Parts: sequence; C-alpha cells; structure tokens
Amino acid sequence: MNGTLQSEGLQRFHRRNRAYYDDLNRLHQVLVAPGLRVLEIGCGLGDLLAATHPSHGVGIERDPAIAAAAMAAHPNLRIVCAEAAAIDPEAIGESQPFDVILVANTLNTLEDVQGVLERLGAFCHDRTRLVVSFHNWLWQPLLKTAERLGLRQPQPPESWLTPRDVQNLLDLAGWEVLKQGHRCLLPRRVPLLAPLANRWLSQLPVLEQFGLTHWLVARPATPTQLQPSVSVVIPARNEAGNIAAAIERMPLLGSATEVLFVEGHSSDDTWAEIERVCATYSGPLQLRALRQSGRGKADAVWLGFDQAEGEVLMILDADLTVRPEDLPRFYKALAEGRGEFVNGCRLVYPRTSAAMPPLNTAANRFFAAAFSWLLRQRLKDTLCGTKVIWKADYERLKAGRAYFGDFDPFGDFDLLFGASKLNLKIVEVPVRYQERSYGSSNIAHVKEGLILARMCLYAAQKLRFTP
Repeated sequence: MNGTLQSEGLQRFHRRNRAYYDDLNRLHQVLVAPGLRVLEIGCGLGDLLAATHPSHGVGIERDPAIAAAAMAAHPNLRIVCAEAAAIDPEAIGESQPFDVILVANTLNTLEDVQGVLERLGAFCHDRTRLVVSFHNWLWQPLLKTAERLGLRQPQPPESWLTPRDVQNLLDLAGWEVLKQGHRCLLPRRVPLLAPLANRWLSQLPVLEQFGLTHWLVARPATPTQLQPSVSVVIPARNEAGNIAAAIERMPLLGSATEVLFVEGHSSDDTWAEIERVCATYSGPLQLRALRQSGRGKADAVWLGFDQAEGEVLMILDADLTVRPEDLPRFYKALAEGRGEFVNGCRLVYPRTSAAMPPLNTAANRFFAAAFSWLLRQRLKDTLCGTKVIWKADYERLKAGRAYFGDFDPFGDFDLLFGASKLNLKIVEVPVRYQERSYGSSNIAHVKEGLILARMCLYAAQKLRFTP
C-alpha cells in the first residue's frame, strides 16, 4: 500500500510541475536522436526515457512500486528494479551495449557517484554518449523551500554537486565531457512568460548560469588505435591547373587511399584534366572522376561522400590553399580517437593578406565565435573547407538531415551542425594556409556573408533556442 501511495505521489508531483518535466523532455529530445538503444539510470515513471523514442529502452529504478507504475505506463520499455550501484549487463540481462545512457536528476542522491559512473562503462561501445542532467546548486534554497511547502517531491539527502564536481567525477570515472549547458529559468507553467524564459532567456549569456537544469554530454575517454581506409573528396570548379598537383602531393592515408574528384560546371578544361590525370596515373592511390548534375559545393561534396568507399571521409578544396601534405594530421586525430569530427583551422599560423585578406579574417573570427556559442564546442575557424568525418557518422548525419533541412549551399555548416546534433567531439587541426597558385576564388563575399548570417540565426533556433 505504501508503495502504491509513493508512486501515486510521484505522479502527482509530475503533474504539478509539468512545465519543468516537459522542458526536460524537450532537452533530451534534442540531445538524443530517436531509434537508438537507450539506458536510463533512475528512470522513475519512465516518461523521459519514452520521450527519447528508443528502439530499445531500458530503465533502472530502485523503488519496486515506481518501477511497476513505469511498466504499466510504458509497456514498450523494459523496466528493471535494481540499485544503480550494483548493476552490470549480466545482472539486468542486457548483452548488447547502449548508444545512449541517461542519468537525469539522479546523481545528487547517489551514495557513490564515481562508482556508478565507472560501472556504466560496461554498458558502452566506443561511440556511446552519456547524458547527465542535475539541478543547479544555486536553486538549493528554493527547491528545499518548495519541498517543505509540499510543492516538490520529498528527497533523500542530496549532495548538491556543482558542474565542476560532476566534470571531475566524470574524468575520474573515464568519461570525457563534450559539451554542457543550462535550461529552465521558470519551472512552473505561466502562460507566455514560461516559454519566453525557458526557450529564449535561459540561453542568453549570464542568465543561462541561473537555469535550474544543468546538463552535460560525455563520451568514453579511452582512445582507439585504428587503421581505417580513407576517401578524399576534391570538389573542383575551374581548377584545371591544380588537378595534377593534388595527386602528386597526395599522401597515402590509412589502409587504402581513394581520391574522388567531383567536377562542377567548369568554364575551363577542369573535367578534361581530371580525366587525363585519372587515365595516366599508375601509383598506389585509387582515383575516381565524378561530375555533379546539381549546383554548389555542398552538392558536390554529398555526391562524393555518397560514392566514397573509404571508412573515413575527407574534403580537400581543389585550390590547394590547404596543403595535401597536412592531411595525415587530420587522419591521425580521427584514427586515434582524439576527435570524431576534425575541422581545419587557418587562423593559428601566419598567413599572407593575399591568402586571406584582413576583412575575411575578421569575418572568420566573428563566425567562429558565433558558432562556438551555438554548438557549445570551441571553434576557431568554421569556414575552412577541409573537414573529416567517419563515413558511419556521416550516414547518421545524413539520416537526420531533415532536422535542419536543406539550408546550406556550402556544406560546411550542414556538417558542423550535424556533428553537434550527434554529440560528436569536434577538434581542430591547425594548417598553414597558402595563397592559391592557379585561378581565382569562387567566393562571392558579400552574398555568402549574408547567407552565413542567416544560417547563424537558423542554427540558433535549432540548437540553442529549441522549442
């Protein structure tokens, strides 16, 4: 009877604080793609786990009555009544690893946070993401007062961990934090004011530090050592003078190196030069020639990526302003697990004003700052054309492209936004940016600057100011 009353009481508190729980659900729907294998520690009534729409969802709940209520409410989920401190895959009957592990509002009540975080490693593969959310310690007086007034569910003794506490515990337990943020300034339903506060105001600098919900996304920190095959996609329009040099200077990468030229409506003899180079080449590289029917760099890159056979996908602009000789550094960062999306950075080493005029440098720094804030991962140069991603991750990004839509004619931001949505670790490799030796730039600076500004606003709605 007491157990039934406890589960009914939890349901009553959830209804009373529905605005908060709805906001928590929306946050996790942004951070977790549907159709994944998801494990939640401390799942309560199972509503949050169900909101992520898993292909296979498993919830761990210590209270038998609450676990029974969760089973009744969500028969499509598997709810296991167990203590978080004692779980392992065999004990809960799960032999396959999970894509995502959720720990929502549970850390503060665990007796051994580090021990539980260490145990979660047994449920992971190398691409698993851990999503942790907990109450901002600044809210402690208000939450304790609400508890005494009967507005909040009574809690066991709480640790009131700070974000630095949690980051340190994750580090000790073998997890690497990728990004973090705050949500929810107004956890009660107040028409007009609550949506304004929780969607918009809670994401503004300074104000975001006062959000009730603090969240982090982490990955297993153990680096990998792989020798994957590589496909280098070279979009080329009016670049006839650079085609032969691209192959002459191309290093061997991984277990096999494929180079795909994608020609796009050139007015010079770029296509004829690509055909000549591919026909006469007799070295260890595997060369392929493609012609795009659509327009723009993004269309060319997507064609190359779709046709590529390598496990790693690289973009190298045909102007060779990023040196082919630098590609092994991109490969090493990805193959050793230092990053899962590798972006080139042209703003570290000196460069001539002919390679990048001062106005371009200023614009690059502005957009880098804007996108660092949007993606919650530091970027110094978002506009470098050289980007590297696992093909398996690109396929996941492509499958989820409808979330952003067809908004990017360049392809750079489609990849950056998609990588952020997948919670990939983004790292930057500094390159020595060169002045082009053939032809002229295809960039229309004013027109494309306006496009970039619009994409910033669009990304803000999709990644920061989520409804």
